[in-house]
Amino acid sequence: MNKKEQEVIALIKKNPYLSQQEMADSLKMSRPSLANLISGLIRQGKIAGRAYILPEEGTVVCIGGANVDRKFWLDKAAQMGTSNPAKVSVSIGGVARNVAENLGRMGHRVKLMSIAGNDQEWKLIEENSSPFMDTDLTIPHNEFSTGTYTAILEPDGEMILAMADMAIYDSLTVDYVKRNEPALLTAAFLVIDLNCPKETVQYVRELAKARGIPLAVIPVSTPKIDRLEKDLSGITWLILNRGEAERFLDITIDSEETWQDAITRLLEHGAGNVVITGGKDGAMAGNREQVSQFSAISVPELLDVTGAGDAFSSGIIHSYLKDHPFEKIIQTGLVNAAKTLQSEATVRTELSAMQLQNELEELI
Repeated sequence: MNKKEQEVIALIKKNPYLSQQEMADSLKMSRPSLANLISGLIRQGKIAGRAYILPEEGTVVCIGGANVDRKFWLDKAAQMGTSNPAKVSVSIGGVARNVAENLGRMGHRVKLMSIAGNDQEWKLIEENSSPFMDTDLTIPHNEFSTGTYTAILEPDGEMILAMADMAIYDSLTVDYVKRNEPALLTAAFLVIDLNCPKETVQYVRELAKARGIPLAVIPVSTPKIDRLEKDLSGITWLILNRGEAERFLDITIDSEETWQDAITRLLEHGAGNVVITGGKDGAMAGNREQVSQFSAISVPELLDVTGAGDAFSSGIIHSYLKDHPFEKIIQTGLVNAAKTLQSEATVRTELSAMQLQNELEELI
């Protein structure tokens, strides 16, 4: 920003409700000149319209799923068509919510924008989430039931089957999100998962593009990739797995060459940075400067795959917000995912920014 723009920002910080004439008089300049300065600052995303709302420094708004997870741990390998002895655990999840908790534990200011029922499930989510994020943008509704996710896991932690009751997210409409538009306009970073309807994803993408707000999109599942428009401009980080990339591009990724080509093609659709994960094969990631493959970090014992993908995305977002180089950004995601695979918790409780940095130095 130039000196005059800095003076305008300083004046708005003191009183965001000043008229343009009052600001012009205070800065000893003409009102038309001030109006031009303010228009430029709005285009840059430095202010967000009347009243001249300033971005909340470092705030991340996560839009999408917040639900209750139930995990059934089989005592032995699954046998179909009969009863299987198992232990059950109940925790809270949802991609947007999991990302929000990861980021909150790492010290970021986070707001969760989801939709929930006025029920015990939401009370459980709110109670466990509120230490790490602001949940005020999520208003419980009497006519809905909070989303639930049930996973059946082999003794080694591999998932056999997952079932999701997520119909509530169809009501996460553009109008619902627009009620909290000031929170979006003042965010330093936006995250949206594809639990949201297609029109909502499009609205958030266009808002982020118009305002220059960094945006990460996380697909959630292969079928839900259809909620993403082919125009990916405005998306700063697109983080998806091979199945989701194959469906979006209508291709088969069966070699390092086709994996790398998928990154290039997604970048051609307009995304700024693209990551395609490959499980034990690591990740392929790229932008307009480079495309590289990153090896997965081996883990001595895999306890649970649930939450590892969200941990990976969160590590990337955290490192990006710290303005780290591209390679370190991806490696941070891989480290957070590897450590989460070794935890029975969907979001590991020992996570902090310092803990993750120490782990990064040890493993990379």
